[in-house]
Amino acid sequence: MVKDHDGGLTMNRPGPSIDQQITFFYTQNGPKTWTFYEQVMGLPLVLDQGGCRIYCVVGDAYVGFCERAGPRPTEGVLFTIVTDEVDEWAEHLKAHGVEFTQEPKHNSEYQIYHFFAKDPNGYLIEVQKFDDLKWNA
Repeated sequence: MVKDHDGGLTMNRPGPSIDQQITFFYTQNGPKTWTFYEQVMGLPLVLDQGGCRIYCVVGDAYVGFCERAGPRPTEGVLFTIVTDEVDEWAEHLKAHGVEFTQEPKHNSEYQIYHFFAKDPNGYLIEVQKFDDLKWNA
C-alpha cells in the first residue's frame, strides 16, 4: 500500500479499481433503524431508495439499511467505527439509551480501546481506537 496525493491509501493489487465501499444490513423496522442512524449516530443520508437508505460513515465508506420482512441473523455481524473519541461516543450513546454489551476498556491482544453497543436491530456496533502505532502508519 502507498499513500495517494490526498494522504489516503492506494492498494497495489491487480485488477480493476475500487472507488467506494458500502456494507448493507437488513432491518425489519426501517423507520426505527433510519432514525437511529440519522439522529443518534449522526450519519448523513446519502441516498433514500425507499426501502433502502445509504449513509456516509466517513470519506468513501458507506453503510446501507434495507427493510426486509422476516428474521435476519445478527450474530457474527460487527459494524466498527474507528475514532479517538471512544469515551465521548460511549457517553453520547448512553445518553440516547443505547444498550451496551461491553463498557469501554483496553484490549491488549488487539491493542485497541473499545466498547460494544447494539443498534435497534441487535447488530453490534463497536467503537474503537487503535493503540497499535502500526495502524494507519
